[in-house]
Amino acid sequence: MKSRIAIAATLFAVIVGSGAKGADPPRKQLFNGKDLSGWTHVSKGSFTVEDGALKTKGGMGLLWYTGEKFGDAVIRVVYKGSNANTNSGVFIRIPVEPHDAWFPVHRGYEVQINDGGDEFHRTGAIYSMSRAEEFRPAPSGWNTMEIKLEGQTTLISVNGKVVNTFEGSQPVPERKKYYEPRRGPRPDSGYIGLQNHDEESVVWFKEISVTSLAK
Repeated sequence: MKSRIAIAATLFAVIVGSGAKGADPPRKQLFNGKDLSGWTHVSKGSFTVEDGALKTKGGMGLLWYTGEKFGDAVIRVVYKGSNANTNSGVFIRIPVEPHDAWFPVHRGYEVQINDGGDEFHRTGAIYSMSRAEEFRPAPSGWNTMEIKLEGQTTLISVNGKVVNTFEGSQPVPERKKYYEPRRGPRPDSGYIGLQNHDEESVVWFKEISVTSLAK
C-alpha cells in the first residue's frame, strides 16, 4: 500500500506540476464567492454564503453543480470544519441529475470530509470503500483537497499529500450498513456535489474549482 501510494504521489506531482512554467491548463472556478449561481440544493438543510464561503446547515442534503459533468480533471476543494469531527463530503461521478441526497451516495462516490474519522471514513477516503492515509492539517484550518479523475482512477491528495488511490475495479469491503453506498461500477465522468450532513457538522468551502486534463 505505501509503495503504491508513494508512486502515485510522484505521478500526481508530475501531472499537476508539469505546467509550472506557464503551460498549466486554466482552472475553472465553480463557486463565485457571492451566491449559489450554478448550484442546486436537494433534500434537507441548506447551504448559505458567509464571508465569501459556502456554509453547511443541517442535513442530510446535497448541493450539486448543474453546469456540466466532469471526468479526466482535477477537482480542487478548499474547506474548513468547525472541529475535527465535522462531517461532509465531495461527491464525484454522479451519473445523472440527482433529485435527493441519497442518490449520489449509491450511484456516485463520496470523498469523505471528516478529519477525525477512521481510515475508511476520514478525509480523503472513498466512503467505506477505499481507505485514506492520515495527513497534516493546515495551521489556518483551511485544508486543500484535490481529486484527480482519470478514467476509472481516482487519486486524492490533501494539503499536498496523496492519501488515497482508488481503481474502480478494485476489491472493496463488503457493504454492512444500510447507509453505506451500494457497490458497483460508476461512470468515468459525472456531476459533482457537496454534502451538508447534520445540524452539528458545520463546514465552510471557500473554493471549488476544476482543471481539465482532457487532451
